[in-house]
This record gives sequence, C-alpha cells and structure tokens, in this order.
Amino acid sequence: ELERGARKQAEARAHLSQLVIYLFILPPLQGTGSFVRNSSSKMSTGVVVNDEVVEAFNDFKLKKGPNKLRYFIYVMSKDKKSIEIEKRGSIEKTYDDFCAELPESDCRYGLIDLEFETDDGRPTSKLVFISWNPDTASVRPKMLYSGSKEAIKSALNGVGIHINATDHSELDLETAILPTVKKFA
Repeated sequence: ELERGARKQAEARAHLSQLVIYLFILPPLQGTGSFVRNSSSKMSTGVVVNDEVVEAFNDFKLKKGPNKLRYFIYVMSKDKKSIEIEKRGSIEKTYDDFCAELPESDCRYGLIDLEFETDDGRPTSKLVFISWNPDTASVRPKMLYSGSKEAIKSALNGVGIHINATDHSELDLETAILPTVKKFA
C-alpha cells in the first residue's frame, strides 16, 4: 500500500513538473498566447548549448589542447537561453574539488573525468555527467535545468554515465557515485 502511494506521489510530481515548465518557463509565442512546443511529444525549454561547450568537450574527451582538464561546470546563461561553461578544473583537481565548485542553492551541470580502480584492481577513468539540482534551489531554476538537461546530454556525445543529484549525500564518492560508475567499468 505504501509503495503504491509513493509511486502515485512520484507520478504527480512528474506531471506537476511538466505543468510548471509549460506554464512558467516556455516563452509565449508573440501575439498568440500559445506556447512553443518541441515537435516531439516532450516539451522543451528552448535552451541551446553554446558552441564553446561542444568544442571544449571534444578536446576534453581526446585530452588535447588547453582542455587537459579534470572537469567542467556548466551554467545557464544570464538570459536563460543557452548553456555555457562556468568553470574548468585543472587536471590536478579532484572529485572533492569538483563537488566544492557546485553551489549550495543553485543548479548546475557538471562533467568530470573520474579516475578510480575497478573491483579487480585496474586503474581506469570514465566521463560522468552530473545534473546538480539541489532541493534548496528555487523552483524556477530547478524546472529550467530539468527541462534543459536533454540538450546538454545530447551535445556531450559519448558520455554514458548520467547521474542526477539533489543533495550532497547523492554526490558522496564512495556510497553513491563509485557504485554507479563501476557498473560501467
């Protein structure tokens, strides 16, 4: 009975999220009062990924040029129309440095080249995309980041591990991140 109630609550939250995006985030078409919809059945916020994000990512995954880095932190532009690079972590930085760069009460996307040891002792690394959408953020940015996540995920072609985090416990390396990442090692 409790499980069914929890499932209904989750479904209601998903429908509410879509409604908030539809009513408050999508810009109205001029003069019609209608809202812009993506041609697919999913709604879109209309946010695009800045070209610099794609170019830097392609260099990053090949570990060439000035992008011999550990991670990127991405932010929504001031006009809320594009996703751009906010911070770059040098190769000497760690996962803890990456987490420290995420704001306590605002949303971000992050991409990290996570180095770890597999269960059989081999050193390896994986590219991990993290959507940071903290519970303490206000509703509008949470909806905007949630609704725009697919745009950046599709721009970061080749990243197979996507993690959603809403509080710091979901960013804990040992208990949350590594168990997920090791499934792909």
